[in-house]
Amino acid sequence: MTTEKSENHRSIRSFVLRQGRISTAQQKAYDELLPRYSIAYSKQIMDLDQLFGRNAPRILEIGFGMGTATAHIAKMQPEQDYLGVEVHTPGVGALMRLLAAEDLSNVRIIQHDAVEVLRDMIAPGVLDGVHIFFPDPWPKKRHHKRRLIQAGLLQLLASRLKIGGYLHLATDWQEYAEWILELLNAETMLKNTAADYAAKPAYRPETKFERRGLNLGHGVCDIVFHRI
Repeated sequence: MTTEKSENHRSIRSFVLRQGRISTAQQKAYDELLPRYSIAYSKQIMDLDQLFGRNAPRILEIGFGMGTATAHIAKMQPEQDYLGVEVHTPGVGALMRLLAAEDLSNVRIIQHDAVEVLRDMIAPGVLDGVHIFFPDPWPKKRHHKRRLIQAGLLQLLASRLKIGGYLHLATDWQEYAEWILELLNAETMLKNTAADYAAKPAYRPETKFERRGLNLGHGVCDIVFHRI
């Protein structure tokens, strides 16, 4: 059960909405494929069976970037449905382009703030998993309040997971990994699947951010907790 604090509108955002340059191909995909893949934000709980036209395991991904990992996982696991949440238009266009190229039908995209999507559109206990790969670490101490991973979000995520569902995070920023692990260990609805950091699950491909981190000498930490 979520607290009133975690249900309230969040005034501090974990992202800066700089759309950046969108390529011609991304813009074309965005304009043409929005009706096929996009779900508009609304303050109404989604009927996921109706949305996907079937009953299947449901995985939420928060902040999918340019969507390469999302499209790869959705292709490799067609028996599962994926909800991708991202605020930046170039990434949304890029993922739509990848989905159309592979003719994938098991992904839907919501271009909106993830906290509000979780609070307003996803019912408690319906998700089989959540992926959050390489969220912005906001490394300066004065910016830690902008980090996506906060106690309130973790409580909200846990409430939306089915019993036995999983939360999988990955980061190449060691101090952020320690921050995440400390907050997760304090969340009573979740339990670690490892002593601390988990082995990289086979379904997660190496991402651009992961390669960048490895090239910079950063270790990559996967953290996987289950809903209890």
